Amino acid sequence: MGQPQKPIAAEQQILSLGRVLQSIREEDDVDVLIEIVISYLREQFDYKLIWIALYDRLNHVLFGKGGIIPHKDTSFLHQKFVITPGDLLEQVVIEQHPLGVADLRDEVRAAQWRNVAEKFQIQGTIIVPIRYKDRCLGLLLLGSERWGYLLTGEAKARLMMVLGELGAVLYQHEMHLQQKQTRRTDEPLLELLEKLRNVSNLNQRLEVAVQATHKFVSPNRTNVYWFEREGRYFWCRMSNQLVKIDFNSSTQPAAGMTVQELSDFYYALSVNQIVSIGDARSSLKSHFTAKLLQRLKVRSLLAAPIIWQKNLLGFLAVESNEPRIWMETDKNFVQGAAGLISLVAPNENTESTIKQIQEDAQLTGQVAQGIFNEHELQETLQICAKRVLTRFAATRFLLLQYDPEQNNYQFIYQSQPHNRRPLKFPLDTLKELDGQLLQRSTQAVEIENLDEDLRFFNWRPLLLENGMRSLLICKCLHGQIPPALLVIAHETHRSWTTLEKELLWAVSQQIGVIVRQWQLHTRTQHQQKITLAFERCLDILTESENSKIEAGKKHLECTALEQIATILGCPLAVLFSWSPGDKWAEIIPGVTGSSQFGIADTSISIQTEALIQWALDTESYLTLKVDDLPPETRKWLNTPDKGQIFLMTLRTNTEYKPTGIVLLADTQDRRWSEQSLNTTATLISQLAWWRRQKQINHLLDSTTEELQQLNWYKHRRLEEIQRITALSLSQIRDLGIPANELTQMRYQLLLRQLDHAATSMSGLLKLEQWQLHKSWETMPIASLLKRSLERIDNLVKQQKLWIGVHGLGQPIEDGESPKSCLLPRGVPSFNAQSGMAIVGDVMKIELVIHELLVNACNRSPSGGRIDIWCRRLTDHKPIDTKINISHLGQDSVTRVGAAHQKLLELSITHNGAIEPQLLTELDRNTLKDVLAPSNLNQPPGLHLLICQNLMQELGGEVNFYQLPDNRVVNRLLLPLAGNES
Repeated sequence: MGQPQKPIAAEQQILSLGRVLQSIREEDDVDVLIEIVISYLREQFDYKLIWIALYDRLNHVLFGKGGIIPHKDTSFLHQKFVITPGDLLEQVVIEQHPLGVADLRDEVRAAQWRNVAEKFQIQGTIIVPIRYKDRCLGLLLLGSERWGYLLTGEAKARLMMVLGELGAVLYQHEMHLQQKQTRRTDEPLLELLEKLRNVSNLNQRLEVAVQATHKFVSPNRTNVYWFEREGRYFWCRMSNQLVKIDFNSSTQPAAGMTVQELSDFYYALSVNQIVSIGDARSSLKSHFTAKLLQRLKVRSLLAAPIIWQKNLLGFLAVESNEPRIWMETDKNFVQGAAGLISLVAPNENTESTIKQIQEDAQLTGQVAQGIFNEHELQETLQICAKRVLTRFAATRFLLLQYDPEQNNYQFIYQSQPHNRRPLKFPLDTLKELDGQLLQRSTQAVEIENLDEDLRFFNWRPLLLENGMRSLLICKCLHGQIPPALLVIAHETHRSWTTLEKELLWAVSQQIGVIVRQWQLHTRTQHQQKITLAFERCLDILTESENSKIEAGKKHLECTALEQIATILGCPLAVLFSWSPGDKWAEIIPGVTGSSQFGIADTSISIQTEALIQWALDTESYLTLKVDDLPPETRKWLNTPDKGQIFLMTLRTNTEYKPTGIVLLADTQDRRWSEQSLNTTATLISQLAWWRRQKQINHLLDSTTEELQQLNWYKHRRLEEIQRITALSLSQIRDLGIPANELTQMRYQLLLRQLDHAATSMSGLLKLEQWQLHKSWETMPIASLLKRSLERIDNLVKQQKLWIGVHGLGQPIEDGESPKSCLLPRGVPSFNAQSGMAIVGDVMKIELVIHELLVNACNRSPSGGRIDIWCRRLTDHKPIDTKINISHLGQDSVTRVGAAHQKLLELSITHNGAIEPQLLTELDRNTLKDVLAPSNLNQPPGLHLLICQNLMQELGGEVNFYQLPDNRVVNRLLLPLAGNES
């Protein structure tokens, strides 16, 4: 084997560290331990000054245990050092963190060590605490002749390991020493327990506990203070000096020590903390410690709470007139004695406690029974509130529900004394911390003093203003924002027991079931309201088929706006409507339910109005505040300053141009729910589609009607032109080459007729290519009838019909056939009517008369009769369809009117057959299903419908009836020309 190699420096340091740690663990003598550590530090660290001291916590003193110094006399290192406030040594002891000083000679906070440093030229210094867990057991001071306090990481690690091991051993040694010196508390507490068992009265038990505590701790005074919840104060129930203070005794303090005076002391006792105030030590805040000692007139205090079932009954206090450091044994005994008192205290009121438990069970049972009874919400809550207020001796019972639309809490029920007014204001939504507090709580949240408690701070001003000073608050239902809250209020500062808070919690959960049922009922009603609004809107849109005029359309839109406004409950609903290309919007009011809201009678520009442009730039709906509106808009929009606006464009597709916007307005206090907004948007979208479909239908109907009229008109005109042309050509052929002057004249006349036909065809093709052109002409009715009868002469002869014209007084030529005469023989001439003339587009009127005559001829049987009745009307109501057959016996029909118009009634009657369904469809007051098969979709019904629509545009009217004797009447009303015509 080779020779062992000499260990390197790093290995040597590790070996030395291991040896010293092992030595520290195996040594029991403290002085030897100190010598081992000093030797190690002298060997491993280059410091001229090394000092180790142990810390006496009770007296706040350091005892030097030795070290090294650049002098033979080391007695200075074994001296006693009293720690002064602000000293460097005190800072290390309290903070328990190493402290470095660059030059100890210049440090004014180390007076004694500063002299040593100046004497031995000590500069850089490090002070390290010797600690175990959170307890300081001593400290180590290392001083060097070099400036600064540098210590490498590796050296610092070795130093901390050594000091850590030294602290652990010193702690064990201190605990062992304390066990030897500490008085045992078990035997005195067992003796106290035995004495408490032998007495039955609570005051006697308190006296025994006070005497035992005073004997063990030996303070100046030992007292038991009792807590009264009604007034929130403590009174001295037992003292070693007074021996006994009866609860009803006149020597009892009237107010005692109020909770407001004790403050932090009270809250520490409430959470079962022992309060210790001694020589320069306090478990409370420093500013309150002096206040408490001054109030009790003592210098030291040790108090332990008396708690039963988490309720503070009072506290056991030992008081000293001199500064004193309370030992752990003192604290343990006082705490144990207070615990024994808390065990025997409830026995005093056992019977009343049992009775109260029974009443509480009865209360919860009665509330639960109210849930299943078929009572109204208010009746059930009234019964519950009365019992709860009696049980808790409170003044107000408040049940709140969160309103998401208003974003606050509303009172849905409250009960108070007769001399107190109910609360009329809402409460703001909970702050985040208050909401979390209610979420975590499993019992009622208690506010003993509303004036000082910061919880529910945003409610405090309103509640204090209405006389409430203490509260119990429970959440009835669970949620991120509690949907329902139960609040019990009292007009004085007071506290409640844990049993009472748990009882109110149980009651609140049962009330939550009632509120949940009511909410479900309300939600169902809201859903029914929405469903009803949808149904009504659909009904309204369905009724659009019945609307024949623009006023009817606006009425339907107003009704639809009313239903839309009911969803959000808005007092103002308006539709701004326009057609593509318009510059101004038409205002269609829907709802104006309040005098605060309204629209001024003015013109609204589509391009310049901000509201319209904002709505057009938004794909969905837009909500904004009235404060955001420009002044120009506020001039015509009347709303409160604290209001809100809902806007949505009537848009069906991004490719289609919008035709309007809907504006809804309300006060800012109301908060619109997301469900209500989405429902409103759906209804408005449905309204937009309905309006578009209505416009498309109107456009298609008008276009179809115009094209049908144009097609019929052109066809008839071409037929007439073809007839005249053919007749003229035939006559020209018959004339041959004109040989004499008479033939020449006839020839010229035929040429003029051809020229007239060609000219009329040119006007037709030029002026009426895709729409009808209405002219204004005047023609005697006799001439018009004569021309119309000439056109059907061949048809009349074919069917051997007899046509009679009545009311003109102008007979036809004698040589004509009696079955085709214009006027029957022997009819007298009426000059008053023979000069009647009509005014309008004569060509189109002639074609209508021709169509009616052709229809009458086609429907009349062979050899039948057609009568044409003419009569001047001065009173006429076009929409009245009442038949009067008494004027002409069985041969005429008239209608009674009301408007003063100069009209000519032309009635064409025949005995032909006509389908009843056709008469029904031709009646303009009959509803028509455009999708069902109809007689009006093809001739002859289509031609008759075209005549009806065309005559209405020309200022006349065409109606079809069937008399009781089965004669068919084609009644035509034509405007008469005035005398100036």
